[in-house]
Amino acid sequence: MVIVVECQRRPDERKRFSWPAYVANLRARLECPTVLLVLSPNRAVAQWCAAPIDLGWGSLVHRPVVLSLTDLAPVTDPGQACAEPELAILAAIVHHASDPAVLDALLPAIDSLAPAKGTLYADYVLAVLPAAARKYLEDAVTTGTYEFKSDLFGRVFAEGKAEGRAEGEANSVLLILETRGITVPDHVRHRITSCTDLDQLATWVRRALTVTTAEELFS
Repeated sequence: MVIVVECQRRPDERKRFSWPAYVANLRARLECPTVLLVLSPNRAVAQWCAAPIDLGWGSLVHRPVVLSLTDLAPVTDPGQACAEPELAILAAIVHHASDPAVLDALLPAIDSLAPAKGTLYADYVLAVLPAAARKYLEDAVTTGTYEFKSDLFGRVFAEGKAEGRAEGEANSVLLILETRGITVPDHVRHRITSCTDLDQLATWVRRALTVTTAEELFS
């Protein structure tokens, strides 16, 4: 069986013609049952997508299978989350989860994935969840509330926090120089802001207190 997956954000009358073509062409080529599954962001769009498509004179009607993402129930059971990690992650993202039970289930869901996919999903989750949810997950990682099978999620957080510390140190260097009235050329500013070595940045912070030109930071 073939399932054609289409993401439809808004009504588009052209899809009334292209959707049946997807199904018919694949069915003819692969010679097996073929279904169109349409994912929509809300029930209003889902209702539009689910309308039967009459191909002519009522003799052949195509009916897409439609899923409104808002109908995905958040997963709160860690066992279910491990068994269906993609479902748990998608439902949490769709609902911008802040419920601790949902977030607690997210951790084992991501931990159950293969490293490459887990890294991708962890990055995506941290990018789209609200700040409060990210903070909750970070606390769970840093305090050891959840014991991971691998260091995947902890590493994602550690890398993010290291980037944040580096940015803060770079800003400190620039602020000290500017407060002392020292001009910072573009090439110096770029070198400072692109540096991720915390030890090097700490050295530059100390030097910024005494140098007479920005370039002396690097001497």
